[in-house]
Amino acid sequence: MVFLLILAFIGIILFEIPSLIKKKMWRELAAFSLYLSIGMALSIPQAMGIILPNLSKAIEVLIKPISELLK
Repeated sequence: MVFLLILAFIGIILFEIPSLIKKKMWRELAAFSLYLSIGMALSIPQAMGIILPNLSKAIEVLIKPISELLK
């Protein structure tokens, strides 16, 4: 399963990155690389059966003080 997932990511990379480089879309390439890396970092352990922590609580802890200031 992990092998197929890595092949899928390689396919996405081979399909998207050359056109971004040809068009010199450096910011889009950086954003694409960042999001693809995050996606790989989250999906590969999950495909291996590793239970990842839920990030909703961490996001709530970070956002709650900001929302209290805006009230």
